[in-house]
Amino acid sequence: MQARRAARELAFILFSQFDKKITNYSKDDLEDIILKSVRILTSNASDELKVTVGALVEMRNQISDYEAEHETNLNRPLEVSNVPVPLPMTSDMTGRINEMIDIAEKALLALEIAEFTTLDSQNEVKDYAIEIAEYFQKHHSEIDELIQKHAKNWDLQRLVKMDKDILRIAIVELLYIKDAPMKVVVDEALELAKKYSTEDSYSFINGILAKIIVEYGLQ
Repeated sequence: MQARRAARELAFILFSQFDKKITNYSKDDLEDIILKSVRILTSNASDELKVTVGALVEMRNQISDYEAEHETNLNRPLEVSNVPVPLPMTSDMTGRINEMIDIAEKALLALEIAEFTTLDSQNEVKDYAIEIAEYFQKHHSEIDELIQKHAKNWDLQRLVKMDKDILRIAIVELLYIKDAPMKVVVDEALELAKKYSTEDSYSFINGILAKIIVEYGLQ
């Protein structure tokens, strides 16, 4: 995983942990929240991997039972081993396997973020996440006003918080840090939307960012 991608994900988790006015947080507070966030990530990753392992064991048992109860093996002597038999429908297995792959990938991603954040040689991850938060602290009013301006027929207070936080992170990068390519910032924001928010969030966030890019003449 690239350090910047890990930092954006960590910044998103950092924003989700805020329980008071953003300007009240010191840098030490932000670092403490990051540490707690990493602990949450690793705990969730462990839980998700356990779920995946459990599902795999259940699937293995189902396959074993299906094999044993297949007419081919029911007609064989009890003392001999079962022989492999064809599965009835590949679609029966594909959906469950895809679900487990998705869970495992999210768990691995969480562990990668935790690893990036805790390694001394990868302070870039923590520092960039904090930089995003600090820029938002300084410019939170302008950023939220910008979101409200382009979110026609939407009340900012009623927007899904995850969508607001994803937009806030992207706007900070686009307008204040100005370090990453515009396309990368937008693509990463959309990836966060697909992973964490609702089905409608992808197009909503893409639309808001497109309007801001046009307004500021970003390239």
